[in-house]
Amino acid sequence: MKLQLPDFTKLNYLTKLKKKNRRRLVNTSHQSFALVKYFSFTSLSVILLASLILTWSLSNNAKKVLLDRSDSYSRMFAENLNRQVFLQFVLPTVVRYGRIALSDPTQFERLDTIIRNITRGMNIQSVTIFDSHENIISYSTESVLVGKHDVGGIEYQKALDGENSSILISSGSLLNLLPGAPPVYCTLKTYVPFRQERSLSSRTGEIMGVIEVVKDLSEDLRAIISLQYRIMLLSLTIMSILFGVLSGIVVRANRIMEARAEERRRLEEQLHESQRLASLGKMVAAVSHEIKNPLGIVRSTAEMLGKRISKVAPGNEQLAGIIVEETTRLDGIVREFLDFARPKEPTMVYGSLNSLVERLARFMEAEFASKKIDFVMELSPVLPEIPMDGEQVYQVLLNIVFNGIHAMESGGTITVKTYPLPHGKTVAIEISDTGVGMSEEKMEQIFTPFFTDKNRGTGLGLSISRNIVEKHGGSITVKSRKGAGSTFTVILAVQAG
Repeated sequence: MKLQLPDFTKLNYLTKLKKKNRRRLVNTSHQSFALVKYFSFTSLSVILLASLILTWSLSNNAKKVLLDRSDSYSRMFAENLNRQVFLQFVLPTVVRYGRIALSDPTQFERLDTIIRNITRGMNIQSVTIFDSHENIISYSTESVLVGKHDVGGIEYQKALDGENSSILISSGSLLNLLPGAPPVYCTLKTYVPFRQERSLSSRTGEIMGVIEVVKDLSEDLRAIISLQYRIMLLSLTIMSILFGVLSGIVVRANRIMEARAEERRRLEEQLHESQRLASLGKMVAAVSHEIKNPLGIVRSTAEMLGKRISKVAPGNEQLAGIIVEETTRLDGIVREFLDFARPKEPTMVYGSLNSLVERLARFMEAEFASKKIDFVMELSPVLPEIPMDGEQVYQVLLNIVFNGIHAMESGGTITVKTYPLPHGKTVAIEISDTGVGMSEEKMEQIFTPFFTDKNRGTGLGLSISRNIVEKHGGSITVKSRKGAGSTFTVILAVQAG
């Protein structure tokens, strides 16, 4: 019969191609997600910048509207003051005294009384009247200014030409809200010509002087700056909350994608491993099947030959015995290959792990004695029975114990412990030895098929053991340290899954 073995060159090529495609898929998903993060944070930054610009624009617009209205109000007030002063002071004074002389205390006090009555409750800081013939202050609600020359400036000249004008003197920003900062300052000065009037509704072209009205807008400006600060703070708070939420979503999504990518990689690796082992198993099964029958014939022939040699040439029958011994060893190796290539499905029956350990102790008693090994059993008396295939689990224990024996060439101790785990859903069995231990590199490979550091052996014992445990829905782990022995832990479920 011709054996058809798997094409491992093609298999390796397909494996590399799958890995390359897997990396390309993962990189593409990460790039797509990075693009989403980039656009998310960019959009958030643009929204934040737009919010700040809008806030600044609204506050500046509010400031402009306030100043425009205040300017209009000041001009209207100045014109009304012009009318009231002319009617209540100028006309009566001219009729009574024949002329205006503010150097006269009586006239000055009368004008001061009239102006203060008009400005009462109007939030007017000061009212000043300049002479029309020279730039000198004839009257002011601030007495220290009376008599000063050349303080009117260009606005004084505009008013003499019949033009109303205003100037704003302010100092204030968000920094003025900080503790210890100078207070907000804002003053609006309005200059209007002081005209003669014929009646309540008409004026002559003659200008008698210039009226300066100073209005304090500091509180209004401070209110606008406070509003600007609150709007910006609210915008920043909302953007910070959005940024925090978006960051949390991005971080969580990133973790989920990484976890899914890692899970996908793990599943693909398992699939690849399964495909590789399946191909390998087909080859092993085919080879083992072809070897098993001729090997049985060789063994039977050697046994018959040994009987004949003992009669024909006594003392030489050990040669046939060597053939029988080696064929028996080869038969065991072939059986291991077949167990690996065609694992049996476990027949689940409730049984006791303690009974399997005691059976192992009886079977290995002579081996332990010859190897100077102490076998210690620490079996839990409350260990529940579990569903298992007793023969397969026994094979697992036997494989682990044999590994422990090989690790203790000069004797030692093998300890087997059984105990239920705290949650009550699983039980554990620990097999420890005092052998040479293992390095981390070796521990990562001991369950890999055909891995062995012995001169003899197939390297399938622990791989078969892991397959059996996993088919039982359990797990097998190992802890070891160089020169300090090894501990294998098998965990099995109390109830069938």
